[in-house]
Amino acid sequence: MTGPAGPGGPPELLSWGRPGARWVLAATVLGSALSFLDATVVNIALPSLGADLGAGTAALTWVVNAYALTLAALVLLGGALGDRYGRRRIYLLGVTVFAASSALCGLAPDVTVLVLARAAQGVGGALLTPAGLAILQASFAPEDRARAIGAWSGLTGVAAAVGPFVGGWLVQVASWRWVFLINLPLALAVVVISRRCVPESRGSGTGARPDVPGSALLVLALGALTCGLTTAAEAGPGAPVPVGLLAGGLLLLAGFLLWERRAPAPVLPPALLGERLFVVVNLATLLVYAALGALFFALVVTLQVVAGFSPPAAGLALLPVTVLMLLFSSRVGALMRRTGPRALLTAGPVLAAAGAALLGRLGPGAGYVLDVLVPVTVFGAGLTLLVTPLTATVLAALPEGRAGLASGVNNAVARTGGLLAVAAVPLVGGLEGGGLTDPQRVGEAFAVVAPVCAGLLLAAGLLSALLVRSPGTESGPARGGPAPAQPPGKSGRSGGSGPSY
Repeated sequence: MTGPAGPGGPPELLSWGRPGARWVLAATVLGSALSFLDATVVNIALPSLGADLGAGTAALTWVVNAYALTLAALVLLGGALGDRYGRRRIYLLGVTVFAASSALCGLAPDVTVLVLARAAQGVGGALLTPAGLAILQASFAPEDRARAIGAWSGLTGVAAAVGPFVGGWLVQVASWRWVFLINLPLALAVVVISRRCVPESRGSGTGARPDVPGSALLVLALGALTCGLTTAAEAGPGAPVPVGLLAGGLLLLAGFLLWERRAPAPVLPPALLGERLFVVVNLATLLVYAALGALFFALVVTLQVVAGFSPPAAGLALLPVTVLMLLFSSRVGALMRRTGPRALLTAGPVLAAAGAALLGRLGPGAGYVLDVLVPVTVFGAGLTLLVTPLTATVLAALPEGRAGLASGVNNAVARTGGLLAVAAVPLVGGLEGGGLTDPQRVGEAFAVVAPVCAGLLLAAGLLSALLVRSPGTESGPARGGPAPAQPPGKSGRSGGSGPSY
């Protein structure tokens, strides 16, 4: 076990291989897996959930987006709270909130309670997600931090591979409710291990209070935009309510940016908007993760409702993506050192777009090998080329001491892209009312959504080709070079290691 070196003193740094190091790694892997898995496994349960609760398309969209909304808007605040009040304390608070809201999701009597509980889950995720990697960074000795982060990445990748299948199996043999209730024993294990084995740590320069007003404005802005896109599918894009919500969301977003200019400790420092490479790569991130969010949401529903796949089979459909990323992401990092980021940030989205376009052929009686495995493998190959350079370039776009802030902003941008894209799926695909349970309408919608996602990926590739410069051509320290992904926590806010697909 490990703990503080003495009363009030700094924690003793851990070396790889010590028993205490294994327990700290276990606590952070299990906690991060809770958040990562919940963002994907719930999609598999949507058809069963909708049939059981009598939920329409808009309600089912909110089951996904209520979680994504609070997580995207509050993840930077969560990192700031951990730096100021203690990372273990905020991590435990996040796990506890996540577990309590998971229990409420599993017991929800109707879709309204479920959506509110999902929003609470997102709050818990926003607290635990940035704190987990910050704990690893603060707990391990400098020479062992990269190894600890690498082990964390590999183990959470295994969880990402196994989770959708387990979630689909639970839906098939038990109930969609167990997708949420299975979180409870995992959360209990995290709390027990963390309280006994994880040392407390805080960030430097934590005198200023976290930017709660700015975070509240961001929640309201994203909430209004999400509501506007969701209601537009029912009322029509030109109806007064969605137009008013979208306009209000844009005004609130402008108010958020104005507030950040005067906030003592802004969650989004205005100076970042003057960093050209940082802005460009985050715009590419927004496009890429909008495509991923919409495609992953629509694909698992289409496989079940249209193609007749079982929930476990639908969960396994995306396994090639995870396997390719686990096997080849480190090699892509080495390749980037030779080619620079622009070539991979161009080729990756283009290849992923080809996979998305091929998936658009899905229909009744689709075969696994030709209609699912081949296009998903092409799509996964594109993501493998893309994700590591995207994260590394974002981190390298700012000085090393701001790696945590760079990663946190990129994480929030990625989640925002997915949030808004999923909200737009019913509008783009014409799935108003109970469309997610109608095979014909779901099939027709997916035939539209998949090419749109391919277009977003192509736009990201074009943006990278035109505006991401080769290493050494950006001015200022650590600009644009193919640096490896840096763990958060050196300075600034701890926002996580970058977005997870």
